[in-house]
Formats: sequence, C-alpha cells, structure tokens
Amino acid sequence: MSPGRCRVFALIKDPHERLEVVTTLGATDLALSDELVEALNGYLFDQGDPILGTVLDRAPNPVRMAVRQYLQGRPAPELGTFTAYGPVGIVRESVYFGGIDSELEEYLDGAYMIGLGIRMSNERRADGNVGWVLQLRDDEVSVPASAEPRTWALPADVKLLSTWTSQQPLGGLGPVRSALEAAEDASAEGRWVRVHTLLHSDRDEDYEGNGTSEFVVDVFDAPVPLREPDE
Repeated sequence: MSPGRCRVFALIKDPHERLEVVTTLGATDLALSDELVEALNGYLFDQGDPILGTVLDRAPNPVRMAVRQYLQGRPAPELGTFTAYGPVGIVRESVYFGGIDSELEEYLDGAYMIGLGIRMSNERRADGNVGWVLQLRDDEVSVPASAEPRTWALPADVKLLSTWTSQQPLGGLGPVRSALEAAEDASAEGRWVRVHTLLHSDRDEDYEGNGTSEFVVDVFDAPVPLREPDE
C-alpha cells in the first residue's frame, strides 16, 4: 500500500508460491482495502459467503470488474487443502512408511512438536502389505469449541465406525504413541483408517486463539484401500 493506492494480491500455492494481482484501489477508496481483503478471504474459504458482494457494492466499477474477473471460473475450494475452517497448505508431498514403527513415530513426534498439521491414512500394496501415507501441512487448523473434532471431511460413500481423539485417557502414553496404537489396532482388523491433527479452541468466536492440539483417528467400515501401482 502507498499513500495513493493499494494493490490487492492473491497468494497462489500451486505448486510454488507466487503472487497474483486481483485489483487496485485508488486514493479515494483506501478505507475499503481491509474490508475487501477480509471479504475475499472469506469468499475463497466459502463461496456461499455473501459479505464480498456487500463490500463490492461500495467499490468503484473498475474494482468490482477486476475482482469478478479474477474470481470467474475459479473452482470451489476442496475440503482437504481448504477445510471448513480455512486453508492449510502442504509442506511436504506424501511420504510412505511401510508400517507403524519407531521411524514413523519419531517423524510424527517431530512434526507434532513444532505444530505442523498431520494427515495420515493406511493403504494396501499389491503384495498385500499395509503401509501408511503421510502428509505434513504448514499449520494445524483451529476448530471452535462446539465443533466436531475433525477438519478432514468424511467420505460420503463409507460408514464411520468410530472416532478416537487424544482427549481420551492416554494411559500414560503420549498423544503420538496413543494415536498410532489406535490406528494400528484398527488397521490390523482390515479397516480403513485416517489420522489427523487439529487445534481445538476453547471458544466459539475468534477461535483462532487459544486451543488444545489433538490427534483424531477415524475408523471406517471399509477395507484398507489399494495403493495405486504408480505411487
């Protein structure tokens, strides 16, 4: 921003971070800049959010046209990269572990200690062996106090059998070891298992503040999915 104008950029992360110009506000419209950025963020998280339209109604025609041209044809955010509570980018592409062992536990423990988001699921290889595919994300998503402890959208075509969280008694074990044991037990029964972390707030408003980091283990009434042969 300068005294005469404010240029609004979008941060694109596919696959490398880059800035893309959305629009420019002139000197007489600078007071609208913060509202416009907030409304754009809200719209990109949830394309049903009506706030952007209200803000654009107060913007000059060139700004409205530029924003609408930028948004035209953009796909709806997908749960996964965007969750119901906001975006979380991938730090590292999928890493495959042949089983739950000390190496995987150490990897998860290090990521958890520095606050990275974790997503992990089991997969069956063509030889019948079951391994685990893991992604690290740049942050843990915060969910409000009253929300379900989940930021990884449930699949629509399978039944959820059970959900374990690290808010349950851990029996003296840490959250990482406890989550891995819950996941390993379910996987040994041939179930599809997904594990992820989140930040569970103690508030329902402005819940990005204080919270408790949790592991979530979802077990589905479905066999362990087959790993694609080229992966």
